[in-house]
Amino acid sequence: QVQLVESGGGLVQAGGSLRLSCAASGSIFSTNSMAWYRQAPGKQRELVAALASGASTIYAGSVKGRFVISRDKAKNTVYLQMNNLKPEDTALYYCAAGLGRIRVGTVPDYWGQGTQVTVTS
Repeated sequence: QVQLVESGGGLVQAGGSLRLSCAASGSIFSTNSMAWYRQAPGKQRELVAALASGASTIYAGSVKGRFVISRDKAKNTVYLQMNNLKPEDTALYYCAAGLGRIRVGTVPDYWGQGTQVTVTS
């Protein structure tokens, strides 16, 4: 089992920045990929960014160039640096871990509880 705990969400004005953190514990050695998803009210959960064990990354088109996913293996923590935030980035952000590679359409094996990000105009 892998436990994931997110932090760093909050309220920010458009154009601002936030950094989300996801602390992982448990059998993290078994995971291949880490990712961030988000779900806005009335919308489906979507993949925002994913990071494979080989350090390759993928991003949703809507955040490419603004968000950066990274990982500190020593701290067992994954980050999502979010810059130039827009009101449409408002959502509940979830950290996820996969035993296999996470791509659009795959379902991660483990989920965190989520952290709320609200961007005001």
